[in-house]
Amino acid sequence: QVQLVESGGGWVQPGGSLRLSCAASGDIYTVYTMNWYRQSPEKQRELVASITSIGNTNYADSVKGRFTISRDDAKNTVYLQMNSLKPEDTAVYFCHVDLKRYSDFEVSHYWGKGTLVTVSS
Repeated sequence: QVQLVESGGGWVQPGGSLRLSCAASGDIYTVYTMNWYRQSPEKQRELVASITSIGNTNYADSVKGRFTISRDDAKNTVYLQMNSLKPEDTAVYFCHVDLKRYSDFEVSHYWGKGTLVTVSS
């Protein structure tokens, strides 16, 4: 069994910063791509940022230059540093991880439960 636990969400004023974390634990052999998605009531779930096992990153156009994704493989943790936050960044942020399980060497995908980010004055 694999668990993803997100933290770091909350309320921040426009222009502020937040850092999200997502730690994977359990039946893990290898972690591949780690992603952050977000979803608001007005929009479908969208990919915000991703980072591969060799550190290649990709960002949605709406967050380029403001958000930075990183990972700590020793901790199986992915981070999302969010700067210059805007009201339109308000959403529930979900981490999504591709990994190979130790028990059966199967590659599977896992979602966290989400953490709410609210940007408002």
